[in-house]
Amino acid sequence: MIEVEGLTKRYRDHVAVEGLSFKVNKGEIVGFLGPNGAGKSTTMRILTGSMPATAGRALIGGIDVFEDPLAVKRRVGYLPEIPPVYLDMSVTGYLAFVARLKGVKGGSVKAEVERVATLAGVDHILPRLIRNISKGYRQRVGIAQALINDPEVLILDEPTVGLDPIQIEQVRKLITDLGQSGRHTIILSTHILGEVRATCERIVMIARGHIVADAKLKELETTHGTPLEQIFTKLAVA
Repeated sequence: MIEVEGLTKRYRDHVAVEGLSFKVNKGEIVGFLGPNGAGKSTTMRILTGSMPATAGRALIGGIDVFEDPLAVKRRVGYLPEIPPVYLDMSVTGYLAFVARLKGVKGGSVKAEVERVATLAGVDHILPRLIRNISKGYRQRVGIAQALINDPEVLILDEPTVGLDPIQIEQVRKLITDLGQSGRHTIILSTHILGEVRATCERIVMIARGHIVADAKLKELETTHGTPLEQIFTKLAVA
């Protein structure tokens, strides 16, 4: 479902990511793990067509991200680091706006808004202005917009930032349920090891713009003979 070959992004003399290559099969939940500044968000932006690459190739469902970014965006639900919400809109108004942008037909918009709001746990605050809800609920609204139109691919960049412990567990369960449904392929970008352990089947670990590990969690721990926390310190931080 996702194919990345030799992906590189340079900002003049600074190399954000270099030569990334990996694949994600349909229905997989992959943790894109790395410390802050490793290149995770840059990679996510490139995969969603929000940022051009300097070199390399990326395909989503067989569609080239660089040749047809609009077609890719129709198949991808994206939650960036900072939720792309409009503070002066109500939750309902914002989700309806995103639904129309994503091609949901007029007669189906209300039902789609209610569906994703229920999944993300914001159905009880639909009439409220986004500027008047907490950071945690804004994060949930961001998750809701990513789910609109039931995309085949979900790319979630730090989805539990700003949530309280109960909300974190609820969002992790939602991600797991979405993956287990078989309808979604998910990349979860994070630096939180507990997030990966709770939701992901496989880990792609990145450090200093390079992939330093790509394996299922159990295989990775067996190979190194240590838990994920020590592997992360050894490969991504040291």
